[in-house]
Formats: sequence, structure tokens, C-alpha cells
Amino acid sequence: MKLRHKMILQRLQPDIDRINLALSGNLATHVRLISEVWDHILISGGKRIRPLLFILAARMCGCRGDHLPDIGAIFEYLHAATLLHDDVVDAATERRGQSSANTIWGNQAVILVGDFLLSKALSIAVETRQIRIIEVLAQTTTYMAEGEVLQLVNTGRLEMTEEEYFDVITRKTAKLMSAACQIGAILGGVDGRLEAAMADFGLNLGITFQLIDDILDFTGNAKEMGKPICNDLKEGKITLPFIHTLRQLGPTEQQSLGHLVRESDAARIAQELLPLMQRHGSIDYARRLAQEYTNAAKENLALFPSSPEKSLFLEVTDILVNRTF
Repeated sequence: MKLRHKMILQRLQPDIDRINLALSGNLATHVRLISEVWDHILISGGKRIRPLLFILAARMCGCRGDHLPDIGAIFEYLHAATLLHDDVVDAATERRGQSSANTIWGNQAVILVGDFLLSKALSIAVETRQIRIIEVLAQTTTYMAEGEVLQLVNTGRLEMTEEEYFDVITRKTAKLMSAACQIGAILGGVDGRLEAAMADFGLNLGITFQLIDDILDFTGNAKEMGKPICNDLKEGKITLPFIHTLRQLGPTEQQSLGHLVRESDAARIAQELLPLMQRHGSIDYARRLAQEYTNAAKENLALFPSSPEKSLFLEVTDILVNRTF
């Protein structure tokens, strides 16, 4: 499996390189602080999943050209803006194993740079001169903002339901992946049925992506993840594996677990919580749902004829659901 994944990533590397060039090229500014923060983000890495999804979708739908990485930068800028704002809200000190931007430049500067990235993304969208693309992005950024607020409202809220959890991750994460795929389809000029299928594919893939992220908060390798195990939970993010475990417990046990999360560090939480999750099958439950959304994403592709891009999409869905960081 690892060898197969490595071969797929090698096939995608030329596009990743072009995306990285576009990300730097489109961010020319005389404001030095913006460049410094962006260089810090760029050096820290990232999978470039969203612009890759856009490029593959556009090509699969018949759009070719050297301009695709530039348009794809929209989705990475929007993603980076949310990460910057997230780190301020969460008072994070690390991102991908290195100091977060807010610890270096301060909250005010990072929020303003995030706003600049959002503006830059919308500026690139306007340059396409396609109102449909602008409409999709306007709706998407609204959903994303709602998702951020909902996550804040639910911080540390043990009563959060599974339905509320999926509402948050759909708005906060999945909608941007959906938009990347849908806008690729719009540029390809496909009919409404195929455009909707491409949007649904991105949505299902985005939900899978966040489910795996939330599973890895409990099962991942701290070094690979760039943060301690149970760090998200310690920050008050209530996710599906934890919701499932809580649902299996009685009121007294729920109160004890809530106290543990509020009063202990991430290492102590992991020591106490992980055996409980294993006993109640919470990680397996979340993985089953992630696989269901992956299968749904593959079904969305059934409308499209065979092509190299479709094959890559199918491979990427497997990579995302089986990833370990």
C-alpha cells in the first residue's frame, strides 16, 4: 500500500511543483510582513490537496491549460487563511511541528495576513470573469465562516451531538473541497448533472478527510502529526470518536471524563481515554463512517468516463482514507 501511495504522489509531484510556484507568484506584495508570514506557511509544507483536487477535476471535465495552478491557488489561500485564524482562536503555539505564525508575529498581524489571503483568493476568482465561480466561492466562504463560529460555540461542549459534529466539519472543511471540485467542473463546461456530481464528490471526500484528521488526533504519531496526541481534544474540539465514547458511558462516567479533559494535559488524557475508546469501538466506528463517505465519493465518479484523471481521483480517495498523518 505504501509503495502504491508513493507512486501516486510521484505522478502528482509535477502539479504540486506548479502549484507551489503559482502560490508564490500570485502573492507579490510590497508589504514585507505579508511575504514573511506567507513564506513561513509555505516552508511548513502542506499536502496541497485542495488545488490538486481542482486541477484534476478541471482536467477530467475537459479543461486544459497552464492557467490551472494559478486558479488553484485560490483554494490554498483560503485554506491557509483559516489555519491562521484557527491558530489565533486556539492560542496554538505549533503548526506542523514548528512555531505557529501567531507566536512569531502576534495575533493582530496573523489575522490581518489571513484577511489578505482571503482577499487575494477572491481577486483571482474575479479574474476568471465567470460569475458562477464567484457565486460558488461566496457561498463557500460563508459556509466556512459559519463552521468556524459553530466550532467555537461548541468548544468543550460535551453535549455536542453527532449531527452537530457533521454540520461543523461539512461547513468548516468539506465545503472548500467541494468548491474546488465544482469549480473545476464549471471551467470544464460540463452539464449541471456532472457539475453536481463533482461537487458531491468533493463534499464526501472532505468529510472523509476531516474524519481521518479527527481519528489521528487519538491514534496518530505525534512526530508525524507535528502536535501531541489528543491535542485537539485538549483545545476543546469535540470530535466523533470522543462523542461516540461519551455516548456509551453513564452520567457519572461522563462527568469524570469531562473533568479529565478540562483539568489534565494531553498526555494524561491520552493515557486515560484511549483504552476507553478501544473498549467501546469508537475509533473503529469513526473509521467505518470514513470508509462509507469514501465509497460515496467513488460512486459520485461513476458518471464520468474512464480517464487518467478519474483513475488518479480514485487512487487519491484511497490515500486520504488510509493516511497516517
